Amino acid sequence: MLPPPAKANASADDMEDEVIEELDEFDKTVMGRVRLARDYLAYTKLQPFYEERRAVVSKIPKFWPQVLENHGPMEMELQHRDDIVAMSYLTDLWIVRDAKEPRAFTAEFHFSENPYFSDTVLKKEFKYVPAPPEDAADVPSSEPGEDGISDAQLAFDWDTDIKPQAIKIKWKSDAKNLTKQHPRKNEDDDEEDVLDPGSFFNWFEHADDPKDLASTFEEDIFAHAIQYFLGKGPNQRGEDGSDEEDDDEDEDDEGSIDLEEPVKKKAKHSAT
Repeated sequence: MLPPPAKANASADDMEDEVIEELDEFDKTVMGRVRLARDYLAYTKLQPFYEERRAVVSKIPKFWPQVLENHGPMEMELQHRDDIVAMSYLTDLWIVRDAKEPRAFTAEFHFSENPYFSDTVLKKEFKYVPAPPEDAADVPSSEPGEDGISDAQLAFDWDTDIKPQAIKIKWKSDAKNLTKQHPRKNEDDDEEDVLDPGSFFNWFEHADDPKDLASTFEEDIFAHAIQYFLGKGPNQRGEDGSDEEDDDEDEDDEGSIDLEEPVKKKAKHSAT
């Protein structure tokens, strides 16, 4: 039950602690269930459309490399020419959700034959591993309520219940091993304090996700892929005009990324 209406123009500072706590509890439980049910329904309803989109874009050459090139923040992740060239072989990006907890997922990167690695699919799994409570009696129920939401789902916390996984990429040679050529550099060997991420492919071979690329790929790039391909994405590269000016000045420069012949031209980003 909601507390009685507060006086006009009242702020949280004017309310009693008990009222604040009641509002907060109502938002976490009742409204939290509503938001979660809405999100779960969206996952289910959107899946057929993503599958249809997948079939359509599979016919477009270099669709996903173009999406990544047009995504502004990815410019910082693909700093090395080799990374850009390797990602030009990307043929599909797909999100596979956990059947038990759909907020957990695996990002699948599908590649055509390339000179770097023999894997056809590189996966980054964000595995659902519920953190054990301090008291065993506090384990939330996994039985869904009338709204289809369980207490365990309501108690979900990404930071404690999701464990990013690592894979070992099958590099074709040391010379083509991008994680060896451009290793991640940490502050005093502290895995959580990354000074230089190095090659983008370190993201696959290290379990952690210090720059939260999980949400970048799932909530932004995958969700808005067509908009990015068309140059209309929410985090479109060159939105502030700086990159667009550079593109105008260097329109025919050898620094542009040629998506059809990626290995023959120099990338826009200088190799480091």
